[in-house]
Amino acid sequence: MIYGLLAILLTAAVVKILLLKKAAREITDGFADRLKNDTNTLVDISSGDRDMQRLAGCINEQLRILRREHLQYNQGNTELKTAITNLSHDLRTPLTAICGYLYMIRKTEDRDTVNGYLEIIEERADTMKQLTEELFRYSVIVSEEMEMETEEVNVNQVLEDSIIGYCGALDGKGIIPEVDITETKVVRMLNKPCLTRVFSNLLNNALKYSDGDLRISLSSEGEIAFSNTAHKLSVIDVEQLFDRFYTVESARDSTGLGLSIARMLVERMGGTISAKYESSRLIIMIKL
Repeated sequence: MIYGLLAILLTAAVVKILLLKKAAREITDGFADRLKNDTNTLVDISSGDRDMQRLAGCINEQLRILRREHLQYNQGNTELKTAITNLSHDLRTPLTAICGYLYMIRKTEDRDTVNGYLEIIEERADTMKQLTEELFRYSVIVSEEMEMETEEVNVNQVLEDSIIGYCGALDGKGIIPEVDITETKVVRMLNKPCLTRVFSNLLNNALKYSDGDLRISLSSEGEIAFSNTAHKLSVIDVEQLFDRFYTVESARDSTGLGLSIARMLVERMGGTISAKYESSRLIIMIKL
């Protein structure tokens, strides 16, 4: 009787061990296959053992993480290649013009003509300077890992100062901004230089895309909106405006980093930023 019971237990143990070994092989083979092949399927085992199921679950979770990181890497690699192509074009265009006009200067002795060429060269050099400075600012923001220092900031005043600072550039584009800033003092714990940079980038964006109008508002709840007519944009363009290095064909001389920088800074300050396109109007909204 006892020997019979021991034999049954021994048989059950052997069967259990064999099933566990089978499950281990399934996990090993499944994991190797998922790493080798680009597939979204997860490791599946036939064993109902809780520990083996838990092991398979942990491996599947790591596979999900690995796939997300792999996707992010591929996306970043594609963005980098696109960025290099775009930046090469954006920098090469003014540089080629500068070289061409320098050649023309050597061929002429007319002072007025030379002065005209020099003005064009200065304009192209400024374009290159703006592009490289935007890249530098982006690299600094991305590499900055320290916690952002904040202070009590009067959002109304920073927004007003930013608009006044761009009056000349807006006037040069024939844009007379319609401003609606609440009389209620909006105070938030923010980084003032970063908030100024955000407003500057949004105003620059309006200069690039506006068809001649601009409306800026600040509510007593701290909601800020920049809106302008932009017939050259599309819903697809607007969905990608905050992506790194994304540029619309109608906006040259741009790295496509302005709004990406604005998003990073707003989010670091604990706010949100979004964009929508309605009735040919681009609307960028910030909540502080």
